[in-house]
Amino acid sequence: MPGHNACTMTLEILSETNCFGGRIGFYRHASSVNGCAMQFSVFVPPQAKHGNVPVVTFLSGLTCTEENFMVKSGAQRFAAELGVMLVSPDTSPRGEGVPDDHNGDYDFGLGAGFYLNATQKPWSQHYHMYDYVTTELQVAVFRNFPGDSGRHGLCGHSMGGHGALTIGLRNPDLFRSLSAFAPICTTLHSPWGQKALGHYLGEDTSAWLDYDAAEVARHVANGAAHSRILIDQGLADIYLEEQLKPELFEAACIESGLPLELRRHDGYDHGYYFISTFIEDHLKHHVELLGA
Repeated sequence: MPGHNACTMTLEILSETNCFGGRIGFYRHASSVNGCAMQFSVFVPPQAKHGNVPVVTFLSGLTCTEENFMVKSGAQRFAAELGVMLVSPDTSPRGEGVPDDHNGDYDFGLGAGFYLNATQKPWSQHYHMYDYVTTELQVAVFRNFPGDSGRHGLCGHSMGGHGALTIGLRNPDLFRSLSAFAPICTTLHSPWGQKALGHYLGEDTSAWLDYDAAEVARHVANGAAHSRILIDQGLADIYLEEQLKPELFEAACIESGLPLELRRHDGYDHGYYFISTFIEDHLKHHVELLGA
């Protein structure tokens, strides 16, 4: 649990309660990276009473907050059995002065940070979710909770799947295991990605390459640095053909020699019933690669 002297970053406890023999909590802290307050959630399994445990950070999708994964996925039961800590941050900066889509659309702005570092005004003042996930969130978690930073996996859904793949592949020193549910596998060829990156990064699409999962996979410096990546995709997902395009990521992994297990499931859509069905498999995937 957060300690008074554990970290120079002060965590405000929003709520904490017991859950499957462990503890689930929601927290807020000032973020210098995003220039606002940020919130995240943590499930600490009962095994943490005896020492540091492996960690899986889950990046959620469009419109989500730090609550969606913890409330809807059913992951805590399996995390408690496997001895895995779960972390889920908010999906964007928020608060007074943080700009949003001027039309109030769900696919850009608040709840749609796309896990990148914006370079274009007015977004560049606050939207630095890539740096947040790779720096400040690391400090908040590993200096305040009993997680093992050497056994850290990254998972995500939809926009968060894009974030997990791009961040994880670019930072194998931080994230030793990767998985995703229905990820946006290309921002260059996805209307969601084209809109978001066009605003956040500008019209020069060469600046988008570091935030396109297929492009990152194609040019990953050392495929051997990453063990098998697990992706689950529902075939009844209404966004599959237009927005997600897992076949492009699959082709890129074949080209670069990156190990990938892409599982396609008849009848499953894009929502949390799909995630809750296969979350146990994903946590076991991470434990297998990270060690219990």
